[in-house]
Amino acid sequence: MARLIWAEPALEDLGQIADYIALDDPVAAKRLVRRVFAKAELLQKFPEMCPVPHDLPNSRYRHLVVKPLRIFYRIQEDSVFIVYVMRSERLLKASDLEEHDP
Repeated sequence: MARLIWAEPALEDLGQIADYIALDDPVAAKRLVRRVFAKAELLQKFPEMCPVPHDLPNSRYRHLVVKPLRIFYRIQEDSVFIVYVMRSERLLKASDLEEHDP
C-alpha cells in the first residue's frame, strides 16, 4: 500500500476553493472536501488508477477528477504525492504543477 502525502500547496489550493464555494453553500463545500479526501484515499491501494492528463502527455503526473476539481499527483517509489488541486474549467499550465511540487 502506497503512502499518501499531501503537499502543503495542494491543501492550500483545496482550502481556497472550498472557502470560495462556502460563501454560497457551506454544506456543499464540506461535502466536496470529504469527497476529495475519500477519493484520494483510493490512491493508497491503486496509485496508478488515474491517467496522465491529456493536456500534459508524457508527464510524470497523473490526475484524479472529483468534479469540479482536478487533483494532480505523482508516484515516487511507494508514495503518492498530491501536489496541485485546481478547478477543472481552468486551463492547466505545466508551470502550475512545477511550482506546487515540493
